[in-house]
Amino acid sequence: MVEDAAPYGPVDDGAMLVRDGRIAWVGARADLPAHDAVAVERLDGRWVTPGLIDCHTHLVFGGNRSHEFERRLTGVPYEQIAREGGGIVSTMTATRAASEDALVASALDRLRGLTATGVTTVEIKSGYGLDAANELKMLRAARRVGREGGVRVSTSFLGLHALPPEHRADRAAYLDLMIDQILPAAHAEGLVDAVDAYCEPIAFTAVEVDRLFAKARSLGLPVKLHADQLSNGGGGALAAAHGALSADHVEHVDEAGVVAMAAAGTVAVLLPGAYLMLRETVPPPIDLFRRHGVRMAVATDCNPGTSPVVSVTSALNLACVQFRLTPEEALTGATRHAAAALGLSHEIGALEPGKTADLAVWNVERPAELCYWLGRPLLHRRWLGGRT
Repeated sequence: MVEDAAPYGPVDDGAMLVRDGRIAWVGARADLPAHDAVAVERLDGRWVTPGLIDCHTHLVFGGNRSHEFERRLTGVPYEQIAREGGGIVSTMTATRAASEDALVASALDRLRGLTATGVTTVEIKSGYGLDAANELKMLRAARRVGREGGVRVSTSFLGLHALPPEHRADRAAYLDLMIDQILPAAHAEGLVDAVDAYCEPIAFTAVEVDRLFAKARSLGLPVKLHADQLSNGGGGALAAAHGALSADHVEHVDEAGVVAMAAAGTVAVLLPGAYLMLRETVPPPIDLFRRHGVRMAVATDCNPGTSPVVSVTSALNLACVQFRLTPEEALTGATRHAAAALGLSHEIGALEPGKTADLAVWNVERPAELCYWLGRPLLHRRWLGGRT
């Protein structure tokens, strides 16, 4: 599949040349240019797509929150659980108690679910350490997951995720710590590809996020935002005002926010796993995104509390069923638009000459099956940088 005007951009009876880990040529086999192939891989008519991209995950964390899942099923709202010391703070406690090796091991176990569904690139956030030692520990673990797990990892610093208990009496001190000390230290160590924040009444305000994003810009780092998930707090417009790569969740974004996102080129990252697990009733404004030309990505939001999802193809199915995306929109959302949400469009996300040869080969008869089956193994083989 290549970028094309036809649905899914198919190339029937196609061929591809890969050189030094990059796509050198792709097109119809009848047009294959002269070449000296070192090796030939025959795929017997299978569909080939770019490797899938999970552009929003919290893959590194300690423990799990299955007990909170049980409480939510009895009707206790997520906001109440969070205010009672559960939610993100609960995972913070378990993450602080875990060693870096333990965090890597548990993340690699979850990663196997993602790679089995064709993933070659994963975004991993910090945000469960919430102090200097543990935020850096999480980011180091995320880098190791990439090296040891056979995937490309993009890291996001999410220091403004929740207020830890030791700073409840001095919120300003926590902001100073995260923005002026921990973020620069993580950046200096080469651990940060982007900066994220959680902008909601139960988390951080637009004014606080503004300050964080100003610091990110001073360090030359792109930004993204957990925006308008539980309420319309102007998160989409805030993200756009900072030229954010993406605004994520966006169930409650209004038309003004959508228009701002379109003008800024900010991608809307849809997270149907969290929508399902939280039993939300207000879906993202898909028709507004379409009308104003906002690109839509789809991701798992893999996390221990609100989206314990470790299958990108399941996320694609949920995006189609819950949000009424077409299968073509959903698949584009886990390839080309997901790459844009990470600032990596120049490297991955499409089968085009010059891009990295991250590929997924599928046992399907038509690409809609990647969104149709729920839980069925479909992957035949996966390449990362031209290597299986």
